[in-house]
Amino acid sequence: MKKKIQHILAGREKQITKEEAVRQPLPHIDFRFANPFIVLHHMGPKEITPDQELRIHPHPHRGFAPVTFQLQGEGYHKDSAGHDGIIKAGDVQWMFAGKGVLHSEGPTADLLKNGGTQELIQLWINVPKANKWDEPSYQLATKAQLPNILQQDGVNLRLASGSFDGKTGPLKSYTPIVSIVGEIAQGKQVQLMATPGYWTLLYIAKGSVTINQETVSQYNLIVFEKDNEEIILTAEEDALILFLSAEPIEEPVAAKDNFVMNTAEETNQAIDDYKNGVFGKLEF
Repeated sequence: MKKKIQHILAGREKQITKEEAVRQPLPHIDFRFANPFIVLHHMGPKEITPDQELRIHPHPHRGFAPVTFQLQGEGYHKDSAGHDGIIKAGDVQWMFAGKGVLHSEGPTADLLKNGGTQELIQLWINVPKANKWDEPSYQLATKAQLPNILQQDGVNLRLASGSFDGKTGPLKSYTPIVSIVGEIAQGKQVQLMATPGYWTLLYIAKGSVTINQETVSQYNLIVFEKDNEEIILTAEEDALILFLSAEPIEEPVAAKDNFVMNTAEETNQAIDDYKNGVFGKLEF
């Protein structure tokens, strides 16, 4: 049976640094979390002028996975656990902060030197309490490594994590998470399936789509009911979407600053630990 739409959440502008603003449909004043999905930020599209300086400098994370879907341009990641990597258009980066890490990110040196368009979606994906103190880790999957699903002319959907349409995405998560990103041409229709009982979200990064006779435009996040399994989507314009479906984590969430823990005491401890240098050092 078809899933009903529970919420349509508009991405509102949020200033995350003095230089950087994003659209944030999650969390929203009308809907807090779809645990494990805690935050969704859509940055850009933003024109980078040649020789511009732009970077989000070292900042701490603990207790969750910041996951980046690079839509245009390219970014450079570095963290205090010794990981670094360049993520290009179509690639996906799955960084796990675990017990704590310092992280810096921004356009690559080449993009800053030559200019270009930068656009990405970053998710904060929660993990169970039992895993919050695991060691930090880092995964990177290129666009070419993401299996194509629901293949037809005008549909280019790629599976980053989980199992769907008989295929398995390359990126691993602590709990079952299906993440799909890609393009659907105007007039094309696809059938997306989700496990009943899972949180299921659809973000429209570009264009507009119709679901259940309701048209939803770009920069909106759809939250579906947990019941039922089928979503029939038709692109009213050329569309770029991010589809997410995950087993709920039925634990308390205490999210503050750059930390996602289970209690306020734990987030306050993370803030103190950062101030006291527990997260180590990261230059750049």
